[in-house]
Amino acid sequence: NFDIRKQLLEFDDVPSNQRKVIYEQRNDILDSTSMKDTVTRIREDVITQTIYDHMPPESIEEQWDVPGLEKALSSEFSLSLPIQQWLDEDDRLEESRLREQITKQLQEAYVERYAHVGDQMREVERQIMLQVLDNLWKEHLASMDQLRQGIGLRAYAQKNPKQEYKRESFALFEELLDNIKQDTIRYLSHIEIASEDDMAQLEERRRREQQNREYQHNQVA
Repeated sequence: NFDIRKQLLEFDDVPSNQRKVIYEQRNDILDSTSMKDTVTRIREDVITQTIYDHMPPESIEEQWDVPGLEKALSSEFSLSLPIQQWLDEDDRLEESRLREQITKQLQEAYVERYAHVGDQMREVERQIMLQVLDNLWKEHLASMDQLRQGIGLRAYAQKNPKQEYKRESFALFEELLDNIKQDTIRYLSHIEIASEDDMAQLEERRRREQQNREYQHNQVA
């Protein structure tokens, strides 16, 4: 019984550490006065990864999947870019310069798309990030529970269940962090904000979030 209890505690340490990271991120979002710089950095990361998926770093043009990249950028960022046309018009356009050009175009398009919202866009970004983080974290916990329930089967393959659990849970957590970035940018690139009612709803949600946070803090105290 002691060994079983000890192993369960070791398994519990993994989601506990992950929960600490996620809650710290969540508190940073709630405490931040503006998510503008954070969203900009996340968008750059997502753009770069999307480009790398279709144009591996330091690769030659024959290895590029330009149609696939154009389709992915349209799907992820809601913007069609004539990448093949750029390449046809400039045969010296290498991967690094092309990446810079794509990033610049997408960042400028985002600013222009929501220029009419003004500074209130910061609250939109905050609420989208919170919603994405909360939803994906719940899905991640379900995946971790499934992993934990079946991890003992690894012993039949002459593998250490505890080591396999840590390795696979780390991979799941990395995937979670990547998905948070990707989904945040995807939602922000497609959301339509047209009325003051939209902003009022977001402000009400933020107020409830703050009340819940204060209530939980008081309960702990």
